[in-house]
Amino acid sequence: MVKKIKDVVCRKKIAEKEAKEKTEHNKITYCFCSKGCKEKFLKEPEKYLKLKG
Repeated sequence: MVKKIKDVVCRKKIAEKEAKEKTEHNKITYCFCSKGCKEKFLKEPEKYLKLKG
């Protein structure tokens, strides 16, 4: 079974190995479906982490 993760910006479920971009924040690695989602996260990480879930 493929492990699916949720992009914290657009909320899209993606396979972890297919993530286009990754970044670390507070020692946690976050994966994103696109460079655009990663850039939005990097500008306001706390905004998106409040929506996590």
